[in-house]
Amino acid sequence: MKIFKILAVSAMALGMTSCISKKQYDALSSNYKQCIENVGERQREIQDLKSQNSALTSENNLLKSQHDALKSSLDACLSNTGKSSANIDKLVGEINASNSYIKQLISSNAKNDSLNLALSNKLKRSLDNVADDDVQVKVLKGVVMISLSDKMLYKTGDYNVLPAAQEVLGKVAKVINDYDKYSVLIEGNTDNAPLNSPNLPKDNWDLSALRGTAVAKVLQTQFGVDPARITAGGRSEYNPKATNMSVSGRAENRRTEIIIMPKLDEFMKLMDITPKK
Repeated sequence: MKIFKILAVSAMALGMTSCISKKQYDALSSNYKQCIENVGERQREIQDLKSQNSALTSENNLLKSQHDALKSSLDACLSNTGKSSANIDKLVGEINASNSYIKQLISSNAKNDSLNLALSNKLKRSLDNVADDDVQVKVLKGVVMISLSDKMLYKTGDYNVLPAAQEVLGKVAKVINDYDKYSVLIEGNTDNAPLNSPNLPKDNWDLSALRGTAVAKVLQTQFGVDPARITAGGRSEYNPKATNMSVSGRAENRRTEIIIMPKLDEFMKLMDITPKK
């Protein structure tokens, strides 16, 4: 609310430029622009938090449903005098084990969600001066996705990373190196415009794969990202984000995505805490 009050006051001040000095006007104008930028950043953070909350709510409802089902089974056993006390004790033990697992699962997921949100916010701050059309960062289903436009990274139909892209990739690499327990997946994507060349890249499969590996090599050789953490490849034209019927849609489809996610062994550890039957 305070932000909007500041915006309102700034807007009124800008409308009264005839009553103030140019120095005061410039100061108010700068303050107004800064407030606009702050509002945009807060709105992005709010949207990220809403997505996290929605995912946690769905998971919590599922866990509650499982708990209710187990409780109903216990009630049924207690009402049936023909059941032996040994079976009831076994069921109680299973319920207690399930409750313990549920608590561990919620704790683990909450920790991962917090790490992912912190990682996402750090990336957004690092890339704040880069145009939104060139770099997009978001959290989706527990992973952090960075989408880079092809015009920032490569020449048309080429896979060699442009020198101008080094700054952005350097900022991304710094955050990747800070979160060294995460894996990095790099995917090249293209539109559906065909390539017909006797040399590499011969087609969109080649182009997308070569672009993915080119970015991986830059992260490794220029910025010290451990190659053991990186998986690189291409998805050609078969994973479009938008229609290929428009210029803007094709541009959006010609992207390279860097996906940062927990390593596979972290998921396996989580699976190991499942109650034994």
